Amino acid sequence: MKGTNSNDHRENEHIVENKELNIWEALIPVIILMGMLAYNIFYADGAWFGEYSNQIILLLGGLVAAIVGFFNKTSIRRMFEEVRENLNSVLLPIMILLLVGALAGTWLVSGVIPAMVYYGLQVLNPIVFLPATIVIAAVISIATGSSWTTSATVGIALIGIGTALGIHSGMIAGAVISGAYFGDKMSPLSDTTNLAPAMAGTDLFTHIKYMSFTTGPTILITLVIFTIISLNIETTGSADVSGLLGTIEDTFAITPYLFIVPIVVIALILLKTKPLVALGTGVGLAAIFALIFQVEVLEALSERPVSAVINAIFTDTQITTDNDKLNELFSSGGMAGMLWTIYLICCAMVFGGIMDGIGALSKITKALLSIASSVFGLFASTVVSCLGLNIIASDQYLAIVIPGKMFKKAYQDKNLAPENLSRTLEDSGTVTSVLIPWNTCGAYQSSVLGVGVSEYFIYAIFNYLSPLTTLIFAAFKIKIRTIKQVKSDIQQ
Repeated sequence: MKGTNSNDHRENEHIVENKELNIWEALIPVIILMGMLAYNIFYADGAWFGEYSNQIILLLGGLVAAIVGFFNKTSIRRMFEEVRENLNSVLLPIMILLLVGALAGTWLVSGVIPAMVYYGLQVLNPIVFLPATIVIAAVISIATGSSWTTSATVGIALIGIGTALGIHSGMIAGAVISGAYFGDKMSPLSDTTNLAPAMAGTDLFTHIKYMSFTTGPTILITLVIFTIISLNIETTGSADVSGLLGTIEDTFAITPYLFIVPIVVIALILLKTKPLVALGTGVGLAAIFALIFQVEVLEALSERPVSAVINAIFTDTQITTDNDKLNELFSSGGMAGMLWTIYLICCAMVFGGIMDGIGALSKITKALLSIASSVFGLFASTVVSCLGLNIIASDQYLAIVIPGKMFKKAYQDKNLAPENLSRTLEDSGTVTSVLIPWNTCGAYQSSVLGVGVSEYFIYAIFNYLSPLTTLIFAAFKIKIRTIKQVKSDIQQ
């Protein structure tokens, strides 16, 4: 979002120096944070402190950092000031996240998401089943903003259909995951797609646009490889999705007119409309279309159709069908569904603010840059950090949050625009989580799809090519945007 206060904030941002602090003291909060996260995953099943364990652990990490700062002559006022600045910097991303939740709810009750599923399932063909699977999963994931929901619904259906055709389940799962995570990365409805730019200090649509430079070639290579695989395997039977299509038709009024809503939103994005305006328009249009096309659906949800639309915007919505596979897809948390991620962002800002206030970020960043002094070294350090946190912390959100905060100033010092960082966070943090069996994403996907990580790993081509692509772009300085270029674009 060029020319907004977010750019002014980045220009005025600073990282506090503290000569009293040494590198080992600076690492104490990080080591304790990692230890608590590891304990939470391996010994407490991710629920050490309940549903919001990660948020509480981040706050405890911030408390440890504050104690370290206190013993190194950092005032409480300084720490609070840095926390306040951090929280102010994410007010806009939080507002966008709330609108994303509202958009997901209204697109469900208006029939936009069901229409995408309906038309997407009809492109199946046994000869090109695997690339078609990628496309379907990608479309659904872009529409919903969730790789998890895509796998748990359409993914399960595709596994069943592909297995009936005699295709190896690992291949199908790899195709589903590749498409689902492509959509998860590129969808403005995705929490990770909102989280990465919030951590790096850029806006949502700049992030998506810049991410497309690495994501586009990666998904094309993935499609080519799966097309070759699909053309060289024998299939039997036919892809029967009539049951799913019939259920969708019985539940919703499906019409191509519903695509007006996403087309308008995409057009506004391409015209560089402010994110709040573009997403707000998408919510408003979907609400109107729901009242026009989906009256029966709304009446089933509430006695008053308008109340059903309002509930879809703010709270949980569950549309029940006679197909269990579709029931999970046809549910949304509205704005309330985004609160977990919002709380995570706020807690991360508290941890990062205190770490910044005591001078720890400066010490750690300088230590990292002394090892990786080149631009490529900085990108490589970011990729390794994201992969390491996915392995150690077992959570893709933390693999975005912590490196995002730690490397933000380092990218600025190298005259690199924040979208370089946000793109790298997604290319290496979001998509690789599913490749690790004990990571929340790997455990979830293997459980839902009924295919072990070891079985689909080699076929999750998009996921392991993504960090390699971003490193290749960095090595050859392809689409590496500088802060000077950002300022030039703003002036134009």
